[in-house]
Amino acid sequence: MIEERESERAAERMREETAALGEALRVAGTPTFAQTAPTLTRRVVDTLQINIGLYCNQACNHCHVESSPLRTEAMSDELLDHVIELCREGAKEGTLRTLDITGGAPELHPGFRRVVQETSQLGIEVIDRCNLTVLMEPGQEDLADFLAEHKVRVVASLPCYSAENVDAQRGFGVFERSIAALQRLNDAGYGVDKNLALDLVYNPGGPFLPPPQEKLEVAYRKELGDLYGIVFTSLLALTNVPIKRYADRLIRRGELQAYMELLASSYNSATLSSVMCTYLLSVRHDGALFDCDFNAQIEMPMAGRLSLLDVSSLADERLLSRPIVTGNHCFACTAGAGSS
Repeated sequence: MIEERESERAAERMREETAALGEALRVAGTPTFAQTAPTLTRRVVDTLQINIGLYCNQACNHCHVESSPLRTEAMSDELLDHVIELCREGAKEGTLRTLDITGGAPELHPGFRRVVQETSQLGIEVIDRCNLTVLMEPGQEDLADFLAEHKVRVVASLPCYSAENVDAQRGFGVFERSIAALQRLNDAGYGVDKNLALDLVYNPGGPFLPPPQEKLEVAYRKELGDLYGIVFTSLLALTNVPIKRYADRLIRRGELQAYMELLASSYNSATLSSVMCTYLLSVRHDGALFDCDFNAQIEMPMAGRLSLLDVSSLADERLLSRPIVTGNHCFACTAGAGSS
């Protein structure tokens, strides 16, 4: 009964947030995403993204999944077994290129290492979306070496190269621990060995678009290299998506209207050929399938409302033949240079 009430409250909140995005565009006299962009379809599923669970050792103010140390939702062993089997089939068929593991802090899920061990042997790329500070948690002292042993690509959140900006967004002391974690990853070969990729992720600290990725990468390399001796493979600049915790923040500060206008006015049709929903399948911790992780967090299931257990092959026509479900939050992935 309690779970049902919580589910109803969450659904109501999602409806209110979705309505708020639409209202912001209406007031501005701006067309919705559906009126702006053509219908999108998935060409192939070459990337399987799994949100393994919502537990995290941080509670960042921009987090679109609202992870925190209080969240207990986690992917079951049955679902993890099916993920591994789908990866085996996808690798055998030659269609799957990447398993993308996210959370929460995915490394803190009890099944994380088993999934990495099993799938890293299949000849596909395995990505760990890492918050960095998890490497400094008790019991994770060997995490960097484990990831390196299995040649996992680490995509690590570091929204700025200054302590003030990172701590403001992610919590006091996070920058210092993130730097220590990056140094630990460098010691394990990440960013040094060409086979151990370490990508850093920037996202804006306010309601604005990221600056040009190339210029920002130069600044990151100089600051992190000169001050801390840190090296990395590449920088990814992502736009904050106005859903969940970040949408709440925009609404509280009276910034949602201007931010939605900015995203919509920065729409770039050239980004549509590379947005992640056209090649990725997202699996929520409960096995429900979505066109992207953002849709998963605001209860916008893919057409047909499929579960992971309904699918025995990533070449299943049901994953490819239906229109991708979109909403006004999709302006974030198609603004400026794109953000997928």
